[in-house]
Amino acid sequence: MKYNLRGHNIEVTESLREYVEKKLSRIEKYFDVLPTDIHVTLRVSKADHTVEVTLPLNGIMLRAEETSEDMYASIDLVVEKLERQIRKYKTRVNRKFETQGIRSLFKDFVPVNDEREEDFSVVKTKNFAVKPMVVEEAILQMNLIGHDFFVFLNAEEDSINVVYKRRNGQYGLIKPQMK
Repeated sequence: MKYNLRGHNIEVTESLREYVEKKLSRIEKYFDVLPTDIHVTLRVSKADHTVEVTLPLNGIMLRAEETSEDMYASIDLVVEKLERQIRKYKTRVNRKFETQGIRSLFKDFVPVNDEREEDFSVVKTKNFAVKPMVVEEAILQMNLIGHDFFVFLNAEEDSINVVYKRRNGQYGLIKPQMK
């Protein structure tokens, strides 16, 4: 696996890099085919030490973020969170593939008993007309209706996009790509 470490308001020292790689190597046991890249962002803001890990897999993206008062503790917490996500996803995927007779991306494993099956039923469906608009207009529209995200037809690119409000108060833009 290739680790891409970035630091915001923190220097990524060799000991910090080694600790991240050692801890994240624990997730290798869950995969037959290892992820090629793992993106890790270490961020310090006042007393908060945040670690964000993004793990792109075939068609899915695993992401975990944890904050604590100590960078090493944040790394430990984010690895635990990733392991929970992987176990939960593996349980679901392996069950689905067993019924269809398809080989999974993950190694065989016995599901942990404390994992509850989530209900993914759709409880509400909305239909709405998408109006071509620029990103700034979509952000304004999102704020006017008081939502955290807004789906729109990007007039500049003639594609469906999503704007969303980030935790830090800034805005993000999602541009879906067909694979």
